[in-house]
Amino acid sequence: MVRGNQSELASQKNMKKIQEINKGKRKEDSLTTSQRKQRDSEIMQQKQKAANEKSMQTTEK
Repeated sequence: MVRGNQSELASQKNMKKIQEINKGKRKEDSLTTSQRKQRDSEIMQQKQKAANEKSMQTTEK
């Protein structure tokens, strides 16, 4: 049974679908859940500190 290029087109479509699914996901960084939470917590604290400093600078002007 000859399918022409249908199998190739289906393969390309599947690859595109997989890429779309994986597009927003971060790569596995081999951290445990608790390590990831700790890292994310530290990042959020730094961001909050920077935001507070920025707001203090704008209110002082």
